[in-house]
Amino acid sequence: MDIVMGLAAALCWGGTDFLVGINARSVGVRRAVFFSQAIGFVIFSALLPATAVPVFATSGVVWGLALLAAALIVGGSLALSQAFAIGKAAMVAPLVTSYGAVTTLLSWLSGERLGALTLTGLVICLLGVMLTAVSPARQPENSSSTLPAIAFALIAACCYGTGFWLQGKYTLPVLGPSVSLWLGYTLGLTALLALSTNRRELVARPGWRQGGLLLAASLLNLGGFSAFAVGAGGGSVAVVTVLSTLSGGIAALLGALLLRERLAALQWLGVLTVLAGAVVLHWH
Repeated sequence: MDIVMGLAAALCWGGTDFLVGINARSVGVRRAVFFSQAIGFVIFSALLPATAVPVFATSGVVWGLALLAAALIVGGSLALSQAFAIGKAAMVAPLVTSYGAVTTLLSWLSGERLGALTLTGLVICLLGVMLTAVSPARQPENSSSTLPAIAFALIAACCYGTGFWLQGKYTLPVLGPSVSLWLGYTLGLTALLALSTNRRELVARPGWRQGGLLLAASLLNLGGFSAFAVGAGGGSVAVVTVLSTLSGGIAALLGALLLRERLAALQWLGVLTVLAGAVVLHWH
């Protein structure tokens, strides 16, 4: 089940990552994330009554960690949208997959033993990140957006990796997938509404084409989080997280094939290196 859910999350998030940049450039970063959060909130609010969770019997520490994990994932979503809005999908997507390395590293720091193969995978991922950050001098027109895009992608990876680790280790086994996801979407929706200076523009109905792309990205994102939550809730957070990092390769491939995005040779080497590091972690 953990392998199936990890691959399902990778497919869903790969499609999501590809659409995120298109939506962010079309309606703006915050609006794109807002509609994603709103759709997830509506769906899980409808499912919540059927979920039996002993709310008052659950420790306050668990609820606090669940809120922290939700905040980190929302922050990751905003950083990811910004990265895709200003950078190339073929470059940003593999960098974001390093969240698997973040989760694995936190697992090691919290007491989980890591073998030589896992450490090798972490080093390979780090090397790939460094290569992807290279901006050749013959492409000065891209240098102004390359570094910010890389920075936002790495921020998203850190937020996602930490949030997924908190969920898998502390909250999903207690609260279950539905409550954890509902809490995340509720917090994200509330934060975006509270921080927005122009709520009318934020909630304005997009055009039909934009609405269709936003709905598709939201449903794919919802499917990815659901598959991850179900797999991680069964106690296999490391396997599910690392398998889900294949989403970066899927998004990069879609960007190269459908958007005809071009990267320098060293950046392609970095992309392939990050994916190779993910494969090594999968072996673990």
